[in-house]
Amino acid sequence: MKPAEGESRPEGRTAEVRRSALVTALLMGSTATSRVLGYVKIALIGALFGASGAADVWNAVFTVPNNLRKLLAEGALSSAFIPTLSASLLEDPGGALARQLTRRILGLQLVILLPLTAAAGLFAAPLTRVLMPFSDPAKAALAASLFRWVFGYLLLISIAAVLMAVLNAHSLFLLPSLAPILFSVCVIAATVLFYRQLGVFSMAVGVLTGGLTQVVCQLPAFLRRGYDLRPDFRFRFPQFLRILKAWLPVLASASVFALTEQVAVLLASGLADGSISALSYALVFFQLPFGIFSVSIVTVLFPRMSRQAAAGDLPGLRFSVSYGLEFLLVLLVPATLLFLFMGREIIAVALQRRAFGLRGTIWTAEVLSAYSYGLFGLGAFTFLQRFFYARHDFRTPLFAALLVSAVDVLLSLWLRRTALQVRGLAVANSVAFTIGFLILLAAARRVLGRMEGRAILRTCWRLAISLVPFTAFLLGFRFVTRAVWQAGSSWGSLALLLGGAGASAAILLGMYWITGVEVLRDVIRRRSEKK
Repeated sequence: MKPAEGESRPEGRTAEVRRSALVTALLMGSTATSRVLGYVKIALIGALFGASGAADVWNAVFTVPNNLRKLLAEGALSSAFIPTLSASLLEDPGGALARQLTRRILGLQLVILLPLTAAAGLFAAPLTRVLMPFSDPAKAALAASLFRWVFGYLLLISIAAVLMAVLNAHSLFLLPSLAPILFSVCVIAATVLFYRQLGVFSMAVGVLTGGLTQVVCQLPAFLRRGYDLRPDFRFRFPQFLRILKAWLPVLASASVFALTEQVAVLLASGLADGSISALSYALVFFQLPFGIFSVSIVTVLFPRMSRQAAAGDLPGLRFSVSYGLEFLLVLLVPATLLFLFMGREIIAVALQRRAFGLRGTIWTAEVLSAYSYGLFGLGAFTFLQRFFYARHDFRTPLFAALLVSAVDVLLSLWLRRTALQVRGLAVANSVAFTIGFLILLAAARRVLGRMEGRAILRTCWRLAISLVPFTAFLLGFRFVTRAVWQAGSSWGSLALLLGGAGASAAILLGMYWITGVEVLRDVIRRRSEKK
């Protein structure tokens, strides 16, 4: 983000920005490894279970604890916890206040999750009938059995999320980013080792083992900073009550999105067999750039924005928001084009083998393309949500969440009855989040007074120039290799895809350097300074 005339980076922030850029780049590398393993995981599931039947049941069942994870762990609770924890560390650098606060958060999770886990085990059959109404009795019975097993993952991942939030508040990002890698390794290993004996339940074993591993890998660093896992149930504590007051509106926002995703699964279950799997597989690919880029940027900048908000540093907040949006632009827009022009090829290499055929590849690619149009909107919406959370403003994101979900559900109900069918659910999602981003952007401008508009426009111009040769290469590569992908996955097609992806990335990065995209130069300068 190079300053224009009359516009400059806030005094003393250049080194901080370069440090944040480097940490974000390293975090992206770790997240990329996790997502590649995620590819291996879904490729394995696709090969063993195909795009329908047991795969549909597994994807539908795992959506429930995964959505609750966003409400009770990594999403809503962390969004309320990190700003208050960061303020507590500023108020008491010794950390005694932060440790007391963390024990009470652990106590809150046990109070909520232990009864919830018991209820899931006792009432699995009626709950799954409501949440995923499969018409096939065999699928319904399998869903209830899997639900009892998988739900325990929620307790483990919730504890891991507290550890992750604490380490992030202490500016430790790389170790927590390794936890999802270990999770994927556990799921893959359990599926390979126990598939013949346990069938689809082998993945449940992997999920539970992976959840436990995420706790264990972060625990030593957590303990070294003076924290422990003793829960405290004395909830009349000022900082805890502040978190609880903040968590409820954040929970409401996250609940809206979890409900919307559950509605999408419900609507997909009424479409052609395999619709849920097409939706789920497309989301896994879609979440690759979202997880690598958007989540990494939010992970690094959210604690920083929380500290700036606690210190009343409005210029710092303004700069962090503008810089984050620029970072998202230069990363997510090329990812959108990659999915639009190469989505079918990527899915064919990753999934098309054994039970997963050409029809599944085409279907999943069509859903992925529809999701891709909303990639930047979703990333920017998520980032701006954290900006408001950092300021302890929870009403604005809640209003935006309600509007986004209403648009998503209404469009989904209409578009699924058109020729789009399951693709309509993805189109509705893209439109809704783009609208939500624009609403939050307008609200952020009112708070900040102004954005670094000329810097953002200059980045957009440089991005547009850089994308011309990048897009031309993708189109040419697709034309030359158009017949290779129909046969599905092979070592040759994998090598060809990796070569094309590497060449396109080199072209894009080269153009970014030539045109002067500042976020890339920040990473390189910081690496040079470290050497």
